[in-house]
Amino acid sequence: MTDTAAHVTRLWRHPVKSMAGEALDTLTFGARGVHGDRLWALHDVERDTTISARRLPAVLQFSARYDQPPGPDAGPGRAPAVIVTTPDGAEHHSDDPAVHAALSSALDREVRLVPLPDEPRAHRLSWRERAGSLTPQALARDLGIASDERLPKISEMNARALSTLARNATPPGTFVDLCPVHLLTEASVATIAEAVGEERLDSRRFRPNVLVGGTDDGLPESEWTNATVDLGSARLRIVMKTVRCVVPSRAHVDLPLDKRLTRAVASTSDRYLGVYAEIVRTGDVSIGDTVTVTPPRPPTRLQRVVGAGRTVALDSANRMAEALRKI
Repeated sequence: MTDTAAHVTRLWRHPVKSMAGEALDTLTFGARGVHGDRLWALHDVERDTTISARRLPAVLQFSARYDQPPGPDAGPGRAPAVIVTTPDGAEHHSDDPAVHAALSSALDREVRLVPLPDEPRAHRLSWRERAGSLTPQALARDLGIASDERLPKISEMNARALSTLARNATPPGTFVDLCPVHLLTEASVATIAEAVGEERLDSRRFRPNVLVGGTDDGLPESEWTNATVDLGSARLRIVMKTVRCVVPSRAHVDLPLDKRLTRAVASTSDRYLGVYAEIVRTGDVSIGDTVTVTPPRPPTRLQRVVGAGRTVALDSANRMAEALRKI
């Protein structure tokens, strides 16, 4: 699995959740993840929850950049000012009291641009949102799953991450979806491009922090779960494969709607593309840095038994969820 030819080809930081971000030559990986990543989000006033592009895809056509590079103390409760560009090209500064009304008008929905709070309880979902967000029907809607298609196997997902999202809009202390860092390979993007009959696809549709080139063809990162990844002076641990919703197929800044992508990811990679990772060692990562993937230690006999039991239980839960969809 170790591949010394693999290297970083592109890097992104997203100042505002679900908006287009900044392409950078170097990223700093701190204890929380990419420094300055997703320190702002839009808050849905009516639903009293953090907005994601799954529920409000128009946000993908907005972009954001920092007014000044984030300082070393940037983080929860200390979000530096951002400038949001709406689809009509207008720029709105987070320090402007009129920013909320301007973004609400552009989205035709009452929203507020909010910084990442330092209070973990601020991420808790209301009971109404908890009840409605993780039903089989809601999951199928968010992932763009047709009535004749299967839900993804939850046994492929990280149980801790799923448990966290059952109670919170985003993991406490962050505005990320599940994990601090998202990696994607050029090979996987090329595989999906081939599936839809295109010569290439823009990797921005999949919103990674790190794009990796120089790997084997196919879907190489699908084999990286629990592996250690060294890149630059940082070290990551791959937590799980990234389950894909309808977001890549939506219209983004400079990228049109492409409904083929949701079906292509479903048929080619069982709705998974890319991987989520957590920080093992902080450090800087730059374009051109070598990426070294080291597989995890083989599981013990007890771990194999426990893992097999978990898979059986979660596969049973999948079958139950499929049955509930038909009610």
